[in-house]
Amino acid sequence: MRNIDGQTLRQMLVSAANNLYNHYPEIDALNVFPVPDGDTGMNMNLTLASGSKEISNRTDDDVFAIASAFSKGLLMGARGNSGVITSQIFRGFADSLKGKNEITSSDLAEAFSNGSAVAYKAVMKPVEGTILTVIRESSNALLNYVNDNEVSLEKAMEYFLEEANASLNRTPELLPVLKEVGVVDSGGAGLCTIIFGMNEALKGNFIEKNQVEAVSEGPDKTALASFKEDDEFGYCTEFIMRLGPDSVKKVFNENRFKNWLLAQGNSLVVVRDDDIVKVHVHTLTPGHVLTYAQGYGEFVKLKIENMTEQHTNLTTKPEEPRKAEVKKEPQKDYGMVAISAGKGIDQLFLDIGVDKIVSGGQTMNPSIEDIVNAIREANAKAVFVFPNNSNIIMAALQASDVLADEVKVHVITTKTIPQGIVAASSFSPDLSEKENVKNMKDAIKHVKSGSVTYAIKDTVIDGVNVTKDYFMGISDKKIITCEKKPLTALYKLLSSMVNSETFLITILVGEDVKDDDIETITTRLEKKYPEVELDIRRGDQPVYSFLVGVE
Repeated sequence: MRNIDGQTLRQMLVSAANNLYNHYPEIDALNVFPVPDGDTGMNMNLTLASGSKEISNRTDDDVFAIASAFSKGLLMGARGNSGVITSQIFRGFADSLKGKNEITSSDLAEAFSNGSAVAYKAVMKPVEGTILTVIRESSNALLNYVNDNEVSLEKAMEYFLEEANASLNRTPELLPVLKEVGVVDSGGAGLCTIIFGMNEALKGNFIEKNQVEAVSEGPDKTALASFKEDDEFGYCTEFIMRLGPDSVKKVFNENRFKNWLLAQGNSLVVVRDDDIVKVHVHTLTPGHVLTYAQGYGEFVKLKIENMTEQHTNLTTKPEEPRKAEVKKEPQKDYGMVAISAGKGIDQLFLDIGVDKIVSGGQTMNPSIEDIVNAIREANAKAVFVFPNNSNIIMAALQASDVLADEVKVHVITTKTIPQGIVAASSFSPDLSEKENVKNMKDAIKHVKSGSVTYAIKDTVIDGVNVTKDYFMGISDKKIITCEKKPLTALYKLLSSMVNSETFLITILVGEDVKDDDIETITTRLEKKYPEVELDIRRGDQPVYSFLVGVE
């Protein structure tokens, strides 16, 4: 084949998205750091799903129309650093095809080479041994290959895939932490999965979504992405389940169980009493929920109601009154947007003066579109954004670019919730934008951030033996300790963070910590650090038993 049109390209891109969906749990498993996070595979999966949705019903024959629509979908749906980088690869890919109706092997090579260049520009400090290396090395090799040989598109794609896999296998030699843990780069693996899906479709082997395998391995957060668009509809799903026995069923971990269900919908309530668990959730995929839950026990009672049908019946009533039009308020001078997880942390940000909260964090990175919408809703001439997670900063910066013609956006590159709290607290409406940005950036330099969370796998990292389901004390991305109990991990973490200059310790307590434990912690720390001010409050964040800020 010497040329492909827009419809062939559409098939290739949708096949790539489907292949990534089928294999994202395997990519998640490659993540080096043993924390329950947003996960590379899931973030890339959600990003590709957004692009696939954008082009699934397009009938364009010219390749630029398909590539640009796919790129737009990726951009707005991009989550996490891996998702944003992927969106930039296909942004450069699409830009290279402007004015073209069909693609030759040379066009393909130039498009991916441009994608590599655009992706590198989007990253402030590119790191080799990552997805960036894989796209650069494989696209350069492809460009040389097609320039030296008159090859078909099938041969070009096959060669591209071979070079991408070879580059992926070299990533541990470029990034020592990969070699230490014995894995290849997860983002690079995701890119190879995408290229494989494109290659298969070009050969006539279009890859369909494997619903059963993907759901059995992890949450179908693609369902959540579409569910949020119309979150009052779907299925009201309720059940009572008896857990165990452990010899037959999976060991029940309430936090993980809740996080998985949250990825399926909203209005979640989970109540446990010994071996009985009662669940209420609104979801588009009740079958997925029941299949997942049954892995932990057997149902005593269940009920599913179609809320979409109920809504249709209500909205077809002729006497239903129209909703009053909402007047748009005049723009404020300043607004603030923070990414947060946990009702206590949400309230803390609101008390400080943050206008809009974007729900998300380590276990579920928000999309660029989520951040764009929040900035618009802040309704201000200048908006300060606090990502509060290193994996969300790139998405926030891309959201800023999207709104460049609408509003002045200042992304304060906070990598943790404690940094975000200190930065937002530094805001003053009497100062200029420039002065506020300076004060916020200066403020985050003086806070140390730590956390306590459970380990998702056995490994050795930073010289620390990590045991699955034990609790790690982590300070600024470095694992300090791994302990059987979360309180022990907290005390050892603080010992490594507090010094003679410390004047304030802030501890945000997670949803898994009991009130009695808070009293125990307060009493112990008051005795150990009598000269230091303590601010211990409920953050009710998932996943992290404790978030710590030391100033």
